[in-house]
Amino acid sequence: MDVRKLLKASAEARNLKFGKSIHAHLIVINQITRNHVIEKNSLINHYAKCGDLSSARILFDKMRKRNVVSWGSMMSGYSQHGYAQEVVQLWRKMVNVDKLNPNRHVLPMVLSSCSNCGLLDEGQQCHGYALKSGLIFHQYVKNALVYLYTMSTHLKEAMQVLDSPPRSDLCTYNSVLNGLLAHGYLNEACYVLRMMIEELEWSRWDGVTCVNVFSVCGHLKDLILGRQVHGRLLKIGLDHDLSVGSATLDMYGKCGDVSQMRKVFDVLRARNEVTWTAALTAYTQNECFEEALKLFLEMDRENIVPNECTFAVLLNSCAGLSALGYGSSIHARVEKVGLKHDIVVGNALIYMASKCGLIDDARMLFESLLDRDVISWNLMINGYSYHGLGMEALDVFQHMLSELKQPSYVTFVGVLSACSLLGRVDEAFYYLDHMMRDYGIEPGLEHYTCIVGLLGRARRLDEAENFIRSSPLRWDVIAWRTLLNACLVHQNYGLGKKVADVLLEIGPDDAGTCILMSNMHAKAKRWDKASAVRKLMRERNIKKEPGLSWIEIRNDTHVFVSGDTNHVESVQIREKVKTLLAKIRTLGYVPDIATELHDVEEEQKEDWLGYHSEKLAIAYALMKTPQGAPIRVMKNLRMCDDCHSAAKYISKLTNRTIIVRDANRFHRFRDGFCSCTDYW
Repeated sequence: MDVRKLLKASAEARNLKFGKSIHAHLIVINQITRNHVIEKNSLINHYAKCGDLSSARILFDKMRKRNVVSWGSMMSGYSQHGYAQEVVQLWRKMVNVDKLNPNRHVLPMVLSSCSNCGLLDEGQQCHGYALKSGLIFHQYVKNALVYLYTMSTHLKEAMQVLDSPPRSDLCTYNSVLNGLLAHGYLNEACYVLRMMIEELEWSRWDGVTCVNVFSVCGHLKDLILGRQVHGRLLKIGLDHDLSVGSATLDMYGKCGDVSQMRKVFDVLRARNEVTWTAALTAYTQNECFEEALKLFLEMDRENIVPNECTFAVLLNSCAGLSALGYGSSIHARVEKVGLKHDIVVGNALIYMASKCGLIDDARMLFESLLDRDVISWNLMINGYSYHGLGMEALDVFQHMLSELKQPSYVTFVGVLSACSLLGRVDEAFYYLDHMMRDYGIEPGLEHYTCIVGLLGRARRLDEAENFIRSSPLRWDVIAWRTLLNACLVHQNYGLGKKVADVLLEIGPDDAGTCILMSNMHAKAKRWDKASAVRKLMRERNIKKEPGLSWIEIRNDTHVFVSGDTNHVESVQIREKVKTLLAKIRTLGYVPDIATELHDVEEEQKEDWLGYHSEKLAIAYALMKTPQGAPIRVMKNLRMCDDCHSAAKYISKLTNRTIIVRDANRFHRFRDGFCSCTDYW
C-alpha cells in the first residue's frame, strides 16, 4: 500500500475522515512514531488541505526531524486559509531554529504572506536571499516579488523586477496590474498594459487579465482600447465568464457608452447580482437614473436578490432624480433585509435624504450609523453646506476632528463652502493655508474656487480677481463663472465685462457662461450687449437648456415648464398663481421685471414672470398637499430672482416650508426668509 498516494488522493478529495483512518493505521503499525518524515509530511499536507490546521500543527510540532517539505506543507496550509502572519513566523523559525533555507516553492509563499501583512522589510530580506541563491530566476519567485513591491507601492522596485529575467508570464502581468489598479496608479498600469500586449499573445489571456485590462480602460476612459479588448475576448471565448462580463459592463459605463453596455448586458448568457449591479452602476454613473430604476424592476422580476452595492446604486439614482417616494420604498426594503447598518448602504441613505431636501432625516441616519467612515462625515458636512446651513456644517467638522477622524480632500471642499456661506474669510484661509497642510492634503482647484466664491460673497470682488490672476493655477470655467456670478449679484458691471471676456476665451461654447453674461447685460439695461450674446449663441448653436421644475405628489411626478398649459389642471393652477401673487403683493412683493431678460413692455414681462415653472410647481403643491406639509420643488437651472422673492413671500403667507433644489444649491424658504440669505 502506497500511503503517500492514498493521502494525496484523500487531500485532493478533501476527505478528512479517510485521512484520519490512514493516520490511525500508521500509528497501529508503528510507522508514524519513528522518524518517518515523508509519511508525516504527507499527513500534514492532508490535514492542512482539509482545513484541520490544529491537527496539522500538532503533528508538525511533534516532529523530531523536519525538512523543507515539512515546513512548506505547514506554511501552505496557513497560506491557503488566510493566516499570512503564521506563515511569516514559521519562516523565521525555519531559518533561525532549523537552519533551513526556503526553496523555490516555499519562498513565493513567504513573499506573498509578507505582501498581505505589509511586511516590506522581511520581503526585502527574502529578495536578497533570492538574488544570492539564484531563486530569482524562478517564475513563481519573480511573480511574488512583483506583487510584494506593487502592493507596498514601491513602483520603482516592482518595475525593476518586472524588467528582469526570466521573461514575464501572464501571472506576472496580472499581479502587477492588480496591484497598480488597487493603489490608483493608472499611468503605470497603462504602461504595463502596453508591455503585456506586445509580449503576450491575446490567446494566452485569462479572465483575470481581461478584468484588469477593462479596469484600466475604464479608469482612463479609453473606449477605443476597450472595444479592441472586447473584440479579442469574443474571439477567444472569454465573454461568457461572469466576472469578465461584469468588468465589460463596468468599462463601457465608465467610458460613457451606455448603449453598448446595454447591448452587452442583454446578450450575457449568465447574470448574477454582481452583473446586474454593474449595469445599474453604469446607468447611474452616466446620470441615466430613470433607466437604472427601470432595470431594477427587471432584476426584481427575475428574482435576483440585490446586495448592499445594488441598494447603494439605487439610492444614488433616487438622489439624482430627487425621487423621494421611490427612495423611501428602497429604504423600507433595506430595513426589511437588515442592511441599514451597512456602511455603504448607510452612506447612500444619507446622500439620498440630503439630495431630496430632507437634511434633518439625513442627520438622523448619520447618527444611527454604528460605524462612520470619512465618506459619512463628508456627506453630512457637504450636505449641510449644500442646504445653506454653514454653522451646522462646521459643527459636524469639529465633531469629526474631536473623534480623531482624518479629514480628506472632499471634507475641506464642504468646510470652505460653509465658511463662504457664513462670510468667514479669515477662518477659510486658515483652513486652506494651515490645516490642510497639517493633514498632508494639497489644496486643489475645488478649494481655490470656494475661496473665489467666498471673496465674491463678501463683496471683495477685486480681491477675488487678484486671487485668480496671481495664482499659477490653471483656472477652469467654473471658477471664472463663480466670479462672474458675484459681479452679477453685486451689480459690478465693469469687472463683470472683464471676466466675461476671459470666459469667452476659455469656454466659448459654454451655455451657462453665455446665459450669465446675457443676464448681466440685461440687468444693466444694455440690451444691445444682451442681444449680441444671444446672437452669438445662435451662431455657435449653443442651446440653453429649457427650464423645468417638478414635484412629487403621492408617488406621481408632475413636471412644469414656464408658461405651461399642457398640465391637465393648468387652468386651476394658473388661477392659483394669480391668487397667490395678488395676496403677496399686499405683503410687499414687487415683481422683479429685471429678471425677465427680453426687451419687451413691462406688462408683458410681468405676465411672463408670473408663470415661471417654479411658481406653477409651488401653486400645484399648495393645491394638492395637506395644510402645513412642506413643499419640495426640484429645478434643473438656477432659480431666478423673482421666483426667489415670490417663494419667500408665499412661505410667509401660507405658513409653509418651501424647499427648492436648483442647479446650485437648496433654498429653504420659511417665514419669509431663505437659507441662502439671498446669495446664490
